[in-house]
Amino acid sequence: MDKDFEKYVEIGNAMPPQAADDMLIAYAYFKQATEGDVSGVRPTESSNVVQTFKYDAWRRLEGMPMEEAKKRYIKTIIELKKRLAKKSD
Repeated sequence: MDKDFEKYVEIGNAMPPQAADDMLIAYAYFKQATEGDVSGVRPTESSNVVQTFKYDAWRRLEGMPMEEAKKRYIKTIIELKKRLAKKSD
């Protein structure tokens, strides 16, 4: 599983920017897969709205096992790649 996850992290990093919602989902799965549950204080400064969205997306996955997050990250990247392929057709 770890090798597949690392492979899809590389694929995800090489992809062009995606819709903000898709990027947040991938980010949250990645963070849950690599660090587990979110920690720290939720950013609340208005100038840090992106960090707040990232924190919230990750927080929604609280309690999800790291292995499950890896599987879902891989699935997310596969789906994004399929969408990109359809756009280029």
